[in-house]
Amino acid sequence: MKHLLLTLMKPSILVGGQAVIEGVMMRVPGAYATAVRDPEGKVRVDKYDFTSKVQTSSFWKRPILRGMMALFESMKMGMKTLQWSAEIAFPDEAENQPGKLANFFSTLFAVSLAVGMFMVAPLALTAWLMDIEREALAFNLVSGFFRITFFILYLLAISLMKDVKRLFRYHGAEHRVVFNFESGKEVTIDNAQSFSTYHPRCGTSFMFIVLLSAILVFAMIDTIIMAIFGDITIFHRLAFHLPLMPLVAGISYEIIKLTARKGDLLLFRALRAPGLWLQRITTQPPEDEMVEVAITALQNAFGEKYDDMVGKEYTAEAIG
Repeated sequence: MKHLLLTLMKPSILVGGQAVIEGVMMRVPGAYATAVRDPEGKVRVDKYDFTSKVQTSSFWKRPILRGMMALFESMKMGMKTLQWSAEIAFPDEAENQPGKLANFFSTLFAVSLAVGMFMVAPLALTAWLMDIEREALAFNLVSGFFRITFFILYLLAISLMKDVKRLFRYHGAEHRVVFNFESGKEVTIDNAQSFSTYHPRCGTSFMFIVLLSAILVFAMIDTIIMAIFGDITIFHRLAFHLPLMPLVAGISYEIIKLTARKGDLLLFRALRAPGLWLQRITTQPPEDEMVEVAITALQNAFGEKYDDMVGKEYTAEAIG
């Protein structure tokens, strides 16, 4: 009871971010900043003021809708910061960048590959191996198992790449600095290095919850499809499942909020556990220089407010 009371008394603030190429982006209320170490060893910073539509629009504040908007904003922000970090980390390559048309086709190929790997392949494999197409829950349990398996194999495969290994170490630096900030301790390299790289509000945990939520949501959708059309094929499933991914993301966002607020309950600890386990792949212990970059990003994100914000214990109810 005492622990619960102390937790409820902590001010709530959402600080989070993501790893980028040779750096970290940190997002705080009202702004985000990206810090990247250039080839000469200098830390370069890019900061933007930003207020989410979830805070400014009564429509997007609604449950599930806020998760859909948060995901869209995070993806847009992530692509922007990744692009900038690549230009800073690899200036020679940035000078020889392909044109907009080439970038468009590159993005289209990446999206098509993701859809093929995580949507088409699990559905096709389930239909091919098992005669359960009209059993909505069973079909989606099996296809969901394949989808999760492919996701884990994908993470394991890319974790073997040299550049991705460094990206995952910067990911670990981001988590440690966020933990350090939320603890109320002075934010330093030594203090940050004492914290875990596994954070319950990580995007990796969010992705796993999305994969789990998809099983139940798609099972309900398939039941409705069969009631309307009398039959169901892989084409029906793709036609309805793909457009409904934002809905799945919105539901998953609410689940992550609950796990952050009620993490002491057994059910939510169980939901959180697989995502934390996956972070054994997507986060790695960072070097001190990487933690320094993450701290620089946090300091610049807060700007003049930084000294007033540090030194207090915080809690957060969403993902960052």
